[in-house]
Amino acid sequence: MTQARRDPLRIGCVKYLNARPLIHGWPGAVEFDHPANLCRKLRAAELDVAFVSSFEFLRDPVYNIVNGVAVGADGPVYSVVLAHRRGIENIEEVAVDPASRTSTNLLRCLLAEDGLAPQFMTPASDDQAIVTDTRARLLIGDQAISFREEHSTDLQFRDLGSWWKGMTGLPFVFAIWLIRPEVADATQIAARLRELRDRNLRHLDEVIAAQGAFNPPFSERYFRENLCFGFADREQQGLLKFRSLCAKHAILQGNAPVLRLV
Repeated sequence: MTQARRDPLRIGCVKYLNARPLIHGWPGAVEFDHPANLCRKLRAAELDVAFVSSFEFLRDPVYNIVNGVAVGADGPVYSVVLAHRRGIENIEEVAVDPASRTSTNLLRCLLAEDGLAPQFMTPASDDQAIVTDTRARLLIGDQAISFREEHSTDLQFRDLGSWWKGMTGLPFVFAIWLIRPEVADATQIAARLRELRDRNLRHLDEVIAAQGAFNPPFSERYFRENLCFGFADREQQGLLKFRSLCAKHAILQGNAPVLRLV
């Protein structure tokens, strides 16, 4: 039975710079957290709506998706990268950021499509995260941006957005708004989130000034040149292509999901 949502709406959003144009100015409380934590809370019905990793929907496609809104890239994304010292064919293990299963599984697919299968590991210490001749490191979000600035001269960086676009010709969708299926007014919530995105993209200078963590010229270039904030036909094709590769490489099982757009 459909039940009325709680009031106020319990909404969560990833805490990265890339989501700011989608959440800046939301009139209610927002729970900011890492993608993995938000996915857990959404699954546990501790949140009604969350902007989370796209893999969460592919893993369990019970949610409604806010139509037309996402964070993706149609080429270089800049903030999802594989840091390495030598050619990727020399990589024997990859230290992954446990915060996002989307980027980790995207990297698994990209490497597998190139015939590579290094071991993936979650570092238990800083030493295990150090990039060596045979160990690469996957970084996402704000940490990836800062890490690139710090190591721009001593490491190589493979941009996963560029890698995916070169392999498939499609954009990649990193995160989407998901609404739990029992939330009664999903259509109205989705409309509010689209309106907020549209307003923020019209007033991007305001969003950039409010975020404060990165310098304005970088933030503007990142928002305008690296990121896409739509979820139309090509983005949906990209998401379903990701799902098919996850199935091909035994990351997911079963049939492709139906995109329940609201």
